[in-house]
Amino acid sequence: MVGSEYLWLGRFHERLHISTRQHARIVRDWVTSIGLEASAYGTHSMRRTKVTQIYKKTGNLRAVQLLLGHTKMDSTVRYLGVELEDALAIAEAIEI
Repeated sequence: MVGSEYLWLGRFHERLHISTRQHARIVRDWVTSIGLEASAYGTHSMRRTKVTQIYKKTGNLRAVQLLLGHTKMDSTVRYLGVELEDALAIAEAIEI
């Protein structure tokens, strides 16, 4: 977050902006309210979970790379923990 301490800007000037810390508190409260352990979940783990699910359902690393804002595919592969077995499973699932 370059140049701003806020994660999301408010839509109206009267409304306060949401900082990254406030967002983290909101996520913690949501997780706790549904009976999960708050220390196991956070804003980053939710980000990672979403793109992991997209990758598992589509096998599209390029789409995940774009969503994450990674400039190098290697970074995306490491971030997701893609293994050779994953690539082979995707290849085997596609019939030509």
